[in-house]
Amino acid sequence: MAFIAIIFLFPILLFIMLVVRIKLGSPIFFQQVRPGLNKASFKLIKFRSMLNKVDDEGYLLPDEKRLTDFGKWLRATSLDELPELWNVLKGDMSIVGPRPLLMEYLPLYSKEQARRHSVKPGITGWAQVNGRNAISWDDKFKLDVWYVDNNSLWLDIKIIFLTIKKVFSRADINQDGEATMSKFTNNN
Repeated sequence: MAFIAIIFLFPILLFIMLVVRIKLGSPIFFQQVRPGLNKASFKLIKFRSMLNKVDDEGYLLPDEKRLTDFGKWLRATSLDELPELWNVLKGDMSIVGPRPLLMEYLPLYSKEQARRHSVKPGITGWAQVNGRNAISWDDKFKLDVWYVDNNSLWLDIKIIFLTIKKVFSRADINQDGEATMSKFTNNN
């Protein structure tokens, strides 16, 4: 499915690559090590949506100061996620599953929350179609674990169709008052 999607979307991928290069510069892709199945690390690839602006000490500025209007649009349309199809082809990800979060969150998970890593992470998932970034971390983890416990082909098909609906409605892109998603700090 990912291979067919890459072939079908290739002209769009090339166009976005060009626009990212013009609007945000190099690199075109954002790459970051994330935890996958059984917490094994892999390199996630997305289209870059933020500038690499730093402060006087060389530290990256907060997301809200680096996220451009174009970057907001890329995220709102979920087009920044398209390069993750490569992660699916490589076997690091699935089309549907819990979204891969940051490596730094691994030691913060409760035993129940860590169960999200018993399936491959996905480009979209149950938490994305039930609130995306507008829900609390606690709700997001509960939805991820619910997916792990109820995972099936029919559920995946339902999630794919609900994702398409969410993308076109541009709903739940970020939490109120946040440019992206607030940082997970362990709510146990």
